[in-house]
Amino acid sequence: MTEALDWAHKSVDVPAAGLERKRVATDAERAELAAKLGLIALPRLEVSYRIVGLAGGGYRLTGDVGANVEQACVVTLEPVPGTVDADFDVEFWPEVRSSDNDEDSNILEGPDVEVLDQGVIPVGRIAFETLSASLDPYPRREDAAFDWQDSKAATPEKSGPFAALSKLKDNKD
Repeated sequence: MTEALDWAHKSVDVPAAGLERKRVATDAERAELAAKLGLIALPRLEVSYRIVGLAGGGYRLTGDVGANVEQACVVTLEPVPGTVDADFDVEFWPEVRSSDNDEDSNILEGPDVEVLDQGVIPVGRIAFETLSASLDPYPRREDAAFDWQDSKAATPEKSGPFAALSKLKDNKD
């Protein structure tokens, strides 16, 4: 799914002091991501991140995604420009343990936790997921108006939840 951003680091290549990078997506990567996300265009995508080792064999990936996007207006289908500035915080562990004490654990607190699969930290996938989750689900131009009218409703009739019952009553008389 995220082959467009094949940005990954092997955990064995992360130095003890950590690894800090800034990546800028190429034209080809942005074009593929725009197609996958249903965007009109993705003129800019930058990701800054840091990977640090944790005691016990885990790794923490923190960073942010910055992007300029163009989405189709849900009313007019015209381009709607937007920006994304979103942070991510994910821990990778050789195995993920579930908490036995559910009262004290809150899923919304702290970083996301994932399995460290084959010793690879998939920065590209995390950046893709962060970008995807940060897009406006209903982009709309400020001046867009929905003025559609049903041609069948040209003659004003009673409307509402009991209009059909009222018609039955009128036909009975």
